[in-house]
Amino acid sequence: MTTTAADSAAVPPETAPEPTDENIWLEDIYGEEQLAWVREQNARTEDLLEDADYARLEGEILEVLDSTDKIAMVSKRGDWYYNFWKDRQNSKGLWRRTTWESYCTDAPEWDVLLDVDALAAAEGEEWVFHGANFLRPEPGLPYRLALLALSPDGGDANRYREFDVETRSFVDPVAGGFDLPTAKGNVSWLDADTLLVASTADALPRTASSYARTGVKLHRGQSLADAARIFEIPEDHMMAIVAHDSTPGFERTFAVDWIDFFNRTTSVLRDGSWTAVDAPTDVNLSAHREWLLFRPQREWTVDGTSYPAGSLLAADFDRYVAGERRLTVLFTPDARTSLQSWSWTRNFLLLNLLRDVSSEIRVLDPSQPASGAVAESDADHRAGAWASSLLDACPPLHDVNAFAVDDEDDAEGGSDGGHRSPGGPRGAGDDFWLVATGFTTPTTLTRGTLSRENHAQDAGVVSSHAVVKASPSFFNDAGYEVQQHFAVSEDGTRVPYFQIAARNLVLDGQNPTQLSGYGGFEVSRTPAYSGAVGRAWLERRTAESAGADGAAPHSRGGVYVVANIRGGGEYGPSWHRAALQENRHRAFEDFAAVAKDLISRGVTSRERLGCVGGSNGGLLVGNMLTRYPELFGAVSCGVPLLDMRRYTRLSAGHSWIAEYGDPDVPEQWEFIRTFSPYHLLRDGVDYPETFIWTATSDDRVGPVQARKMAARMEAMGIPNVWFHEALEGGHAGASDNRQAAALQSRSQHFLWRSLAGGTA
Repeated sequence: MTTTAADSAAVPPETAPEPTDENIWLEDIYGEEQLAWVREQNARTEDLLEDADYARLEGEILEVLDSTDKIAMVSKRGDWYYNFWKDRQNSKGLWRRTTWESYCTDAPEWDVLLDVDALAAAEGEEWVFHGANFLRPEPGLPYRLALLALSPDGGDANRYREFDVETRSFVDPVAGGFDLPTAKGNVSWLDADTLLVASTADALPRTASSYARTGVKLHRGQSLADAARIFEIPEDHMMAIVAHDSTPGFERTFAVDWIDFFNRTTSVLRDGSWTAVDAPTDVNLSAHREWLLFRPQREWTVDGTSYPAGSLLAADFDRYVAGERRLTVLFTPDARTSLQSWSWTRNFLLLNLLRDVSSEIRVLDPSQPASGAVAESDADHRAGAWASSLLDACPPLHDVNAFAVDDEDDAEGGSDGGHRSPGGPRGAGDDFWLVATGFTTPTTLTRGTLSRENHAQDAGVVSSHAVVKASPSFFNDAGYEVQQHFAVSEDGTRVPYFQIAARNLVLDGQNPTQLSGYGGFEVSRTPAYSGAVGRAWLERRTAESAGADGAAPHSRGGVYVVANIRGGGEYGPSWHRAALQENRHRAFEDFAAVAKDLISRGVTSRERLGCVGGSNGGLLVGNMLTRYPELFGAVSCGVPLLDMRRYTRLSAGHSWIAEYGDPDVPEQWEFIRTFSPYHLLRDGVDYPETFIWTATSDDRVGPVQARKMAARMEAMGIPNVWFHEALEGGHAGASDNRQAAALQSRSQHFLWRSLAGGTA
């Protein structure tokens, strides 16, 4: 093949040469010839995969997704608890609400606000619900108006429409109701008659990454084209965002110039002009009432003091913007512990931490300095200057997240400084949710309340909490155990991974094993219950075969493994930055090290080991296919990046240059080409069986790279290459439970057929 021959005649010398691409015609996403190719490929793959076992598997997964016993997660607005729900009868979903008293029962009474299936049928549009943004009402009035985000195909572009929850109807645009054309961007309420909008609709300029370049102030009855532009960023930056914080007493308007995925500048509107918050672009900022929080991505030195990457710092918002640089250290990471997220209640700050990829939650009290005793006892957690307490709610090898119920619901309910007034009712200002899950532990939802012990100002924080809802078990989770192991990567780095397998696992190298990973954008892969994985992989059985050394024939289930490789966020920003751009190979070496460790430990073998990943995870397993084909028997590669020479020109690819590098720059193409699977294919290689899947309506990564990879592999005569493209569903590949069940079933069934050699 001549797939790497440079065709540089028409390319300026300062731009890296582009290898010959015989499949560039497939980049026309909606072309008739291209979609005909897709349908032909789909039919071929469906003929292979959609047998009786597939049909049974799809039904079992759909049963999990459609289960009415799942927890209906809610968000509180005023006196109501809102939920979006999908099941067999409501494939596109219901937006609904209930009271707290009703929610606590086994069968809540739901007030249905919007039936998306009915809306789609009435309007002839395949709407996908992407959330609601409420207007804060005047004091004493209920929440009533919201902007609903509706995608016509499940992609990232949304149409925003004003909705009245009391009349259960959209506000008529003829009467002045807001109705913004479908586009990428964000919308925020400024007041009852004004929106702040960043959008690419109505010919508003867009960035090279396909996102909004400007922010406008849109008055009721105006078109976007006529709205005043209040903020603008350069075309080569990633996106513009404008938003208003309507917290009473702390109202502020913000604009963000998102330069690239990891760098941004934040400005606040003061006296009619934008004032930039003075901080390095790689320091993440968040504002809450009087506080401004900072999380640096790299070491940050302020007035001679250095703060490590991944720490959390606080300052008084107004004083900092005015020039004061007094920073309070709230958290400092160590080699094993990282900060994943945080959430404010009315009086306390919840920190969600990972310690060797297991959750730990701490509660900080801004009103109390850390005492010497507290600081000393918490030394291994590097606690900061606010009093810190451990929230005892995190079992080992589980993922537990804490976040506020409604940090502003205090005075109305009669609360007194965040705790219950003697004999009286209280608001929810210091209430929090806990969502806990594990690989063999169905999700539970707990609600708790934080208070100061004995109501004293110098007392510690105490928590009272109880389980509200629990998800059912969808497989025999008691028969499986979760283990954490560490593989050693090529440079000596210890890489953790989770192994979920039957308690009586035989280490003879014959267990069908599915290895999953991501390794990018500081995204952490944490323990999570999946009834679909339990049914489709752990409980599925091979045909009976003779055991080692003459043991009696037996069947076995699958082993599921999640690798916590560099590029992710499991150990904070440094873990992520270790695999950026020219160091991308470290993520792939880590994943390969886990594969080798599984084989050396006798869990599996090359013939029984498969890997799966989507999006950036698709790039990961694409590199396993092309760089480490000797380790895997099968690869399932979803919505992937694969053509790293042209990825910046496809869909939203330009926005990821900070992660991967710029292939147009010759020096950067030299290292990018080493992890571009589309350009690493070679003749004469024994490649694993390969399934590549994507979605036509994916406007983030797009279907193009998957198409071209499959076409090239088939043209090379590589056997057992399969492709499937969902014609709807966006980057998730599915917009309803039926599509999601089909997508998961194809991937799982492909891997099982390839690795297990049949079922019992």
